[in-house]
Amino acid sequence: MSCEFIALMVAFAPLFSKPVFRHVQVLLVGAMLSPGKRTVTQALRLMGKGQDTHFQNYHRVFNRAVWSSLAAGQILLGLLISAFALRGPIVLGLDDTIERRRGDKIAAKGIYRDPVRSSHAHFVKASGLRWLALMLLVPLPWAQRVWALPFLTCLCPSQRYDEQRGRTHRKLTDRARQMLLLVARWLPGRDLVVTADSSFAALELLAAVRTQVAVVTRLRLDAALYEPAPERRSKQTGRPRKKGRRLPTLQQVANDRATRWQPVTVRGWYGARERIVEIVSGTCVWYHTGLPAVPIRWVLIRDPQGKFDTQALLCTSLEAAPLQVLEWFVRRWQVEVTFEEARAHLGMETQRQWSDKAVTRTTPCVLGLYSLVILLAARLREQHALTVRREAWYAKQNVTCSDTLAMVRRWLWAEQLFQLSQTTADMMKVPRSFFERLTETLCYAA
Repeated sequence: MSCEFIALMVAFAPLFSKPVFRHVQVLLVGAMLSPGKRTVTQALRLMGKGQDTHFQNYHRVFNRAVWSSLAAGQILLGLLISAFALRGPIVLGLDDTIERRRGDKIAAKGIYRDPVRSSHAHFVKASGLRWLALMLLVPLPWAQRVWALPFLTCLCPSQRYDEQRGRTHRKLTDRARQMLLLVARWLPGRDLVVTADSSFAALELLAAVRTQVAVVTRLRLDAALYEPAPERRSKQTGRPRKKGRRLPTLQQVANDRATRWQPVTVRGWYGARERIVEIVSGTCVWYHTGLPAVPIRWVLIRDPQGKFDTQALLCTSLEAAPLQVLEWFVRRWQVEVTFEEARAHLGMETQRQWSDKAVTRTTPCVLGLYSLVILLAARLREQHALTVRREAWYAKQNVTCSDTLAMVRRWLWAEQLFQLSQTTADMMKVPRSFFERLTETLCYAA
């Protein structure tokens, strides 16, 4: 194998035994080259292992072999930071997604709201597995936008699954707290910022992680906001106060004609454009009866063109600039883009494992494959041109995930990392024009 691929894979070698690591490399390259489904059998066919009678050893990488997906995520995060985020705060994206799966043997599946097909007036249910993913949000040198690179994915079983096994069900916010505190331990001394949607605007979560991670998420316009608690007087008895005087709601602030809005230009708005919006900001304490009191910075956003309703954001770092909070939050949309590209180009939801251990490992590996492709492309970019496919009817300007995956596939075929299965047929001569068109088609196959 080439030096670029070996240098990338050697970081993961300590996780596996030598025989398992050989199987892992075969599956990894096969998954990169596979069009369509990302199954073990598909990877073996492309790697010339279709006639290997010991094919079960490759399945055992997922359902039996001893290795830690958490340790793999830590290594992957270290590689991503070394390549793309050596300086400045580390911005992460946190979100959940539904992997549509059916089958009696997939025990952890549940019935959830389908966020893609549902709307405010129409509720659509989906059967599948819920995954919670952490991604590194960084601009790539060859692209004109921020990309979301997954490195840690956690299965969130349904409540029925936990009740049947006599275990306490952990909510999405509980697992998010564990993941964020784990990453904070992995990266001591680095400033961490995580952006999430309104599902994670929970006081228990914010209070648990605010000293290690700055959380940026949406805030309800009718949230109960207060001044900080006054200092205790000398010899004052009783419990310390959590809050001070009640403040107007953000809805009242937005409707108040005396509110002074500041126009700002937001870089990297949705669609990699710049957008002028109006903001107003302040600090306060967010509190609800029976829950912790959390100091926050709130940011109200208003569109001068009136194309979207007034919205509010919160940040648990009081020192953060309001414009910076908004630009951090705008990056969050790239998490949704990564989920969609993983389904379109890396075969997410096409894997067919059904044992419990294989189910918990396969989807994190598919999402991790997305980041590995980007890392390999970054190493190859200096020696190989990363081009954009253009047609007369589509003036494509920026490099996308399909272009990056195509470059990696071309390089893998050129390096002859695999050989086709041996057959009794004689060598066939193929016209160069047909071969080039076939190669191009396979490079961009889903």
